[in-house]
Amino acid sequence: MFITFEGLDFSGKTTQAELLVSRLRERPVPGARSRQPVCFVREPGGTRISERLRDILLDRKNLELDDIAELMLFSASRAQLVAEVIRPALLRGEIVIGDRFYDSTTAYQGYGRGLNLESVHRINAIATSGLAPDLTIFVDIPLAEIARRKALAGLTFDRMESSGRAFYERVRNGYLELVRYDPRRLVCVDGTASISEVEKEVWRAVTRLKQEPAPGA
Repeated sequence: MFITFEGLDFSGKTTQAELLVSRLRERPVPGARSRQPVCFVREPGGTRISERLRDILLDRKNLELDDIAELMLFSASRAQLVAEVIRPALLRGEIVIGDRFYDSTTAYQGYGRGLNLESVHRINAIATSGLAPDLTIFVDIPLAEIARRKALAGLTFDRMESSGRAFYERVRNGYLELVRYDPRRLVCVDGTASISEVEKEVWRAVTRLKQEPAPGA
């Protein structure tokens, strides 16, 4: 089982991904007789090569990075992560929880940067060798809430976070479009709710996933 979390920065997606990892390590998924090992990955990163690419992508010194080069670097990082970590873990029967996957590229580089969506989809397919999540949780929050959380955190913005409000509006709208296009895989949860309420929504989505019949059944 492969579950990914998506959302804008400061949406709380990483917190929810980590909470689900902890829960799955403590108890079996609904319908399972025993616990399965859980593998947690984040993007970009997760391997030696992917972490080096992450440094390039997030470094504010690299503001001149071309949009297509950005797309290729994110995809290269993902390709390495899939080949080295995700696919082997799935083959071993582990549950993989991902903090971002290819929907981030579609939302950020496709909708946000305005790159050709058909080309982005093709590159996503190549980078993942066709691997798709079984379930994707999109933790949605409005941009005003992002600004409030950033101000409270007092953190320095990385290169991606410095892209401006209009960019993030396009990214958020892109995510919402993806949810509308594929509601069976993508589940939108309200990230302005309390952490515990969002966690409950996530668990309900995981439970529904395990109760659904397999395709073709």
